[in-house]
Amino acid sequence: MIVYDLQCGDGYRFEGWFGSADDFQAQRERGLLACPVCGVNAVVRVPSAARIKTSAALPTRETQQAPQTHEANQNTSLVPVEGTQGRDPIAIAQMLYSRLVDTLLTQTEDVGKEFPAEARRIHNEQAPRRGIRGQATEEEHDALVEEGIPVARLPIPPEGQWN
Repeated sequence: MIVYDLQCGDGYRFEGWFGSADDFQAQRERGLLACPVCGVNAVVRVPSAARIKTSAALPTRETQQAPQTHEANQNTSLVPVEGTQGRDPIAIAQMLYSRLVDTLLTQTEDVGKEFPAEARRIHNEQAPRRGIRGQATEEEHDALVEEGIPVARLPIPPEGQWN
């Protein structure tokens, strides 16, 4: 059995169990998959919250050689993630997504639906500068972007809806 994390077109995340990757694809193509919350059939596979062993030391600034030319600065540096050798790209993406989510959940404050107002207060230096997360409608998000406030949409459900 294969367990996939899935998400519907309305943004609800849920888990699906399949006999194989081909079984998942066949059910999806035939429209047999539906969100258990809202019933939407537009279902896609999303990275799951797999755990990464992080005991190995990652390179530090002191051990990495800095690029010497402007042209070298155009290149992207990649740091190997422990345990990814020989894994498929989806598994690697799942591990990286898990690390991102864990970091966001432990190093930001959940301000819930007050996110747009709190982001504005922080941007205008009326509140302490800190990392926050919360909910915003599409219109609220677009307004923040138009005001020059750096925000990003992330597929992380509110705390009460975690798997």
